[in-house]
Amino acid sequence: MGIKIGAVQLADPVILAPMSGVSDLPFRRLVKRGAGVRTAAGPVGAGLVVSEMIASEAMVRESRKSLLMAQNAPDEQPMSVQLAGCEPQVMGEAAKLNQDRGAAIIDINFGCPVKKVVNGHAGSALMRDEVHAAKILEATVKAVDLPVTLKMRTGWDDDNRNAPSLARIAEACGIQMLTIHGRTRCQFYDGRADWKFVQAVKDAVKIPVVVNGDITSFDEVDSALAESGADGVMIGRGAYGRPWFPGQVVHYLRSGERLAEPSIDERCMIVLEHYRALLSHYGREPGSRIARKHLGWYSKGLPQSAEFRSAVNHEPDVAKVEAMIERFFQPQPVAMAA
Repeated sequence: MGIKIGAVQLADPVILAPMSGVSDLPFRRLVKRGAGVRTAAGPVGAGLVVSEMIASEAMVRESRKSLLMAQNAPDEQPMSVQLAGCEPQVMGEAAKLNQDRGAAIIDINFGCPVKKVVNGHAGSALMRDEVHAAKILEATVKAVDLPVTLKMRTGWDDDNRNAPSLARIAEACGIQMLTIHGRTRCQFYDGRADWKFVQAVKDAVKIPVVVNGDITSFDEVDSALAESGADGVMIGRGAYGRPWFPGQVVHYLRSGERLAEPSIDERCMIVLEHYRALLSHYGREPGSRIARKHLGWYSKGLPQSAEFRSAVNHEPDVAKVEAMIERFFQPQPVAMAA
């Protein structure tokens, strides 16, 4: 049921994806704790959470932003820190720094499609240079005593889907687990993730393979695992505004039970906890700005959500925003039949 990543044993094969501007410490702690996931045995959270992607050069410089992104807490362990970069020595140094700061796993990013990252010869650009990619993998593995994993896409474009080849190189370099997003770099996030192609990666290596991309429902969990043959799932955008979803997937894979979404009362408590944690983590003003996107996701699909988003996005007073959250996330009165 679980996944063994080197010396780290995950009890459950469900992983929260590294998402820039989302997978910070406040969000990871909610997901790991299983906020909103009520079972007979208690809350259930993700098997593993991964930090936002951190530039290795910034990590080595120990910039304030990178240190904040790499910050972790005991209640989210084991946790993984994801690093991006193009210089093997710098990647190794950054990995060692994060080992010293308490990470249990180091993840390498060969999947980011963003132009700024790709133009810096990092992220998915490295899938076009397997020789240099191998140097980065080797340097990172040698620098730490922790398991090192790799996240990548199926390839650069439809004519260059070399993930199986790069997977074999990664395994030879000592990588302990692979996560494959079922799109090419040139697709960005368009179209549908190709879970079936992930089977070719699974067939190419003996280490665990995790499937990623478009996993937002229980049916998609079933389809992604069946089509890919993967050992586990990584959930990204499916957790936007739903930090409980990875834990629900864990419970589903354990028991077959599809838990309902948390009640509106429970959501209110989770949203307030998340909002306050963001203010504490970043400071009141930057935290309140970062919270706006989360409040948008939490409120999506609920009555008067557009009005709520507009109001909180223009309200600088923290106490007033909290009051707005409490008013919005209230049980809706049931209309009486005439």
